Amino acid sequence: MRIIDCDFLVVGTGLAGLMTALRLSRFGQVVLTSKKSEDESNSSYAQGGIASVTDPDDTVEAHVRDTLVAGAGLCREDAVRAILAEGPRRVKELEQLGVVFERRSGRDEEYDLGQEGGHSRRRVLHASDFTGREVVRTLLAQIRRIPAIELKHDLMAIDLVTTGWLKRPGPSRCVGAYFLDRKSGEILAIRAPHTVLATGGAGKVYLYTSNPDIATGDGVAMAWRAGLPIRNMEMVQFHPTCLYHPEAKSFLISEAVRGEGGILVNAAGESFMERYDPRGSLAPRDIVARAVDNEMKTRGDTCVYLDITKKSAQFLQERFPNIYATCLKYGIDMAKHPVPVVPAAHFFCGGVEAGVDGRTALPGLYAVGEVACTGLHGANRLASNSLLEALVCACNTAEGVSTARQESCAKIDIPAWRYGDAVPSHEEIVVEHNWNEVRTCMWDYVGIVRTDKRLDRAMRRIRNLRFEIRQYYLAYLITADVLELRNIADVAELVIRSAASRKESRGLHYTLDYPATDDSRPSQDTCILDPPGGSVAA
Repeated sequence: MRIIDCDFLVVGTGLAGLMTALRLSRFGQVVLTSKKSEDESNSSYAQGGIASVTDPDDTVEAHVRDTLVAGAGLCREDAVRAILAEGPRRVKELEQLGVVFERRSGRDEEYDLGQEGGHSRRRVLHASDFTGREVVRTLLAQIRRIPAIELKHDLMAIDLVTTGWLKRPGPSRCVGAYFLDRKSGEILAIRAPHTVLATGGAGKVYLYTSNPDIATGDGVAMAWRAGLPIRNMEMVQFHPTCLYHPEAKSFLISEAVRGEGGILVNAAGESFMERYDPRGSLAPRDIVARAVDNEMKTRGDTCVYLDITKKSAQFLQERFPNIYATCLKYGIDMAKHPVPVVPAAHFFCGGVEAGVDGRTALPGLYAVGEVACTGLHGANRLASNSLLEALVCACNTAEGVSTARQESCAKIDIPAWRYGDAVPSHEEIVVEHNWNEVRTCMWDYVGIVRTDKRLDRAMRRIRNLRFEIRQYYLAYLITADVLELRNIADVAELVIRSAASRKESRGLHYTLDYPATDDSRPSQDTCILDPPGGSVAA
């Protein structure tokens, strides 16, 4: 088996992974992996922008207050303050790297700041309506010029390698990971004293999601199998406005559209959000998603509509060129007709427990971006805080790793992958069926509104599926589809167990059995520690 050695292994090429690799390249050789193409990540699809204080009339304190309110008592205030205070400086660094944020027409010195739900004022920097794509493009251009970074695509991480699993003496630490080369089918290992998980989210756990196909919760699942604590996985943010069209797949209508005056209306053309929250269509996402869900269910409608027809076609084309063009491709002129939308799984506020410097409970392993739970988002992410978290924590992580004691992994032997009696599969249809069953189960029973009965049904189904997937995984040679299936099933169980343990409604977790918030324990996280057995290099 081939083993690649490096100083730093970074898994994932979204904003968090790219920025971490870029900063670490000053201190040693970096191997940066992407399981598909290097520009395919959740970050690339982020439309809205980066929330940060740049307006002289705005304050970090106001941003902190908005974040804490949205987080519904589950934020870690020290993490919130640390990340938001660092935001303006890190945004300037992005600009120095070549990212260009929109400026106000005729006023080049002023940012054209967007307004999104939960923010008390305009503070979202954007690059038109494809901010994430512009940031990823710019950072990749920088990375390709740096000899100290080896960028490898089509490598899918299988599992972390730890000294505890290898039965080495002393405290366990991470020494790298096994990977599947999607093109050749080869299994290899990358060995490093420092491994950074920047694998993004897990939207594909649900049947309907705004996330791309790569968002299968790989990092969370691998960390859980390695025994790390996983926090607050019940806090799944459903974006209220995903384009509803039979030919559109996972296309998001940015919250910034509502920030520019878009109003949610039902099929009868009635504005309904005021009945649910005085902030109307600019209420935080958890409130809007539940309102849309309820409106659709009580009326029997298949979708609601986002109406921004009061704005001119010229304004919409300039402010939202990507959204306007995509809607037009599907026969919807935003300037003339309301856009049909539905909620879809969008962002995981929970994840691998990590500090704002990426440190996890396992020495040698760091987690940054959506895969991590730093405490910034609490029970509900404030709009456009995610790219900010990825940016700030990536820089913090790189600084922390660079000052950590360098430990060589060269003498730690990573055993060859054990194939056992595995043979090529002739039952790929089983994988597809299980994929659909996991995602449908999660959508039907662990969605926007939950009950104990639904969660119990989901748990029985998912545990049975995980057993079947485990048997398949052992019997046949692994493929990327099987690895992703195993990961979404693991993440599904984490979400269900976390949701079942929270006997209240808070933020993104709403249950009909416990509709009130229990303020006697406002800061209680849900934490799952026990890993499934026998998963590494099986």
